[in-house]
Amino acid sequence: MSRYLDLLKGMLGAAPKRPEKVSEKVQKIMFLKYEDKDRYIKEKLHARDHHIVSHKWRNRRWAVLIATNLLFVFSFWLDIQILEGALTASRFVGFHLIDLNSALHVMLAHKHIIVNLFIGTFTVFLLWVLLGGRSFCSWVCPYHLLAEWTEKLHLWLVDRKIVTDHEFHRGTRTVFWLLFALLSVVTGYTIFETISPTGILSRALIYGPGLALGWIFLLLLFEVFWSRRAWCRYVCPIGLTYGAVGALSPLQITYHVEHCFHEGDCRKVCLVPHVLDVTVKGRAAEETLGLGPDCTRCGLCVDICPTGALRYEVKGLSKLL
Repeated sequence: MSRYLDLLKGMLGAAPKRPEKVSEKVQKIMFLKYEDKDRYIKEKLHARDHHIVSHKWRNRRWAVLIATNLLFVFSFWLDIQILEGALTASRFVGFHLIDLNSALHVMLAHKHIIVNLFIGTFTVFLLWVLLGGRSFCSWVCPYHLLAEWTEKLHLWLVDRKIVTDHEFHRGTRTVFWLLFALLSVVTGYTIFETISPTGILSRALIYGPGLALGWIFLLLLFEVFWSRRAWCRYVCPIGLTYGAVGALSPLQITYHVEHCFHEGDCRKVCLVPHVLDVTVKGRAAEETLGLGPDCTRCGLCVDICPTGALRYEVKGLSKLL
């Protein structure tokens, strides 16, 4: 239970910390690594030199994300009524699906629980409890995909020292979550929904572009020239809401200390690198650990890991292929 509390605190912005107690199995693994250091370094270099990044999980994720959003488009334009509406609120073959964060803000704005809205969130709630973490962000959200593509330009500019990446405190996202919730209560309007890139892009894809896309363009410019993935990391309350819902999900990316060379490539590609703090030497308390609720389940760390120390797994079952 204490680990879950620490993970939730980390999602809210608390800094990762060293474990107070390390299991005997982890101590033995680390001792063996240091005891035969030359062999360990040799295996590390061999693994890195012979590892080919397959992008398997990234490609699967892009395919699911694009297919989901295109299904909205085709359902509307072809009038086939399979997936109606947009990501904020929709209906899939008769089942109502309502974004949890949107539903929360609507009820806060109206200052009472709306029964029909509550029922509409139930299926979505169960879905993300099962999938866990911030899966919605990386597997469904269209802004995530755009930001992921433009991130490459930001990293290219940083590498050539044309721009500098500016980081903010991760707790900023928690402050924005509370701020948007408070604005809904005070104003009676869902303020966040008017500026949410997720909703704006979803509606633009389905019903056609509008002036609101200018806001998306400005956000992407800010992320390219000032702060890497700033909206997803430091502002968007959707990830925080889904992270809290999926905290106890059976599906997770797990870390296996024994197979790790602690080279840090996984943390370089991660949108939320604090969840991979356990991959730093001396930070893992158990032999196998789940990455926690703030993990977007994007799979970039799984693809880049040369030894399989990071894997998609379901608790109690073998790893996913």
